[in-house]
Formats: sequence, C-alpha cells, structure tokens
Amino acid sequence: MTRPPTRAYESPVRTAAAVRRRAQVLAAAGRLLGEPGGLAGFSLEAVAKAAGVTRLTVYNQFGSRRGLLEAVLDARAEAGGLARIPQAMAQADPLSGLDQLVEIFCDFWSQDTAAARLQSVGAFDPEFGEAVAARNARRRTAIATLLRRITGAEPSADAVDMIFGLTSQAMHQALSEGRTPQALTDLVRRATRLALTL
Repeated sequence: MTRPPTRAYESPVRTAAAVRRRAQVLAAAGRLLGEPGGLAGFSLEAVAKAAGVTRLTVYNQFGSRRGLLEAVLDARAEAGGLARIPQAMAQADPLSGLDQLVEIFCDFWSQDTAAARLQSVGAFDPEFGEAVAARNARRRTAIATLLRRITGAEPSADAVDMIFGLTSQAMHQALSEGRTPQALTDLVRRATRLALTL
C-alpha cells in the first residue's frame, strides 16, 4: 500500500521570523548604500555584520550581491511609490497616464535623497550599473508604450529620449532648487507635453 505524499510543514512563527530578518537585512543594506562611498564596501559580509545576522542568512535570502542589490532597489522603489506605475499604464486616457507617470517619478526622486549618489556610482560598479540600467530601460519602455498609445504610431526617438531625460533623477536635481515639489512636477508635465511634438 502506498503512503500519501507528505506535505512540507510551514511554521507561521518561522515564516514571520524570516520576513523580519529579510526586512532587517534590507534596512541595513539600504543604510550602507546611502552612506558616502557605501557601495565600495557593499558585500554580503558587510551587510550581514550591519544587520546583526550571519553571512549565510544573507546568502540564503538573496543568493548573491547582485540579488541583494536588486532587492534593495526594489524596496526603495516600492517605498518611493513606483508600484503606482501599472496604474498609470492602465489609464484609459494615455495622456493622463503620462501625466501620472511624470508625477510618480517626480515624487520618487523627491523622496529618495540618496538617489543622486546611487545613480552616479553605477559608473564605477558594473554590477550596480547593470541593475540601474535595467530599471532605466523599463522606464524608457513605459514612456514609449504610452507615447505609442497617445499618437497611434511608433513614437519618435527624440520624444522618447526627451521624456526619459525629463523624468530622470539628474533632471529632477537640476530643476528642484527654488521650486516646490508641486511646481517642479507641473514644469516637467508641461515640458513633457511639448516633447510630444518632437
């Protein structure tokens, strides 16, 4: 007589502890990345030490330094409101969706004070640079998709490039001095509308 397959038992207590440890590691990793020169010493060992856990715990949660970097960037994106992007993409009116996308990125760059430093270090750390480049590629794709819906045709590379630049951290930093967050968002929205004519 064959025995029924056994089911793996998952302890709610153990699961909750794993979730807490993951959050603890992500918080420590985010703090390290936010420090000047933090990426230079960013390793599984350094993050484990900062989080008060073992290197094996970090490895089991994230698999590699790249996996940890990706998780930190994902956590920052979620905390900064980038989870609203699908809502913008699903707007019935794609022009409203584009306005919302501008607002989302203006909000994000306003909230993430370490963003400028993190964007620039990608040039010196190939692994981090790849992670940032992948996120930039997704932003460019979202812009092109909305423009395709707005115009009903393949958007011009100039329009996509211009709006990509307008929604970047570098542009946000350049325009933020002397402007309230709302004034900056309104300015970028107006510039984005002009870019549609390119």
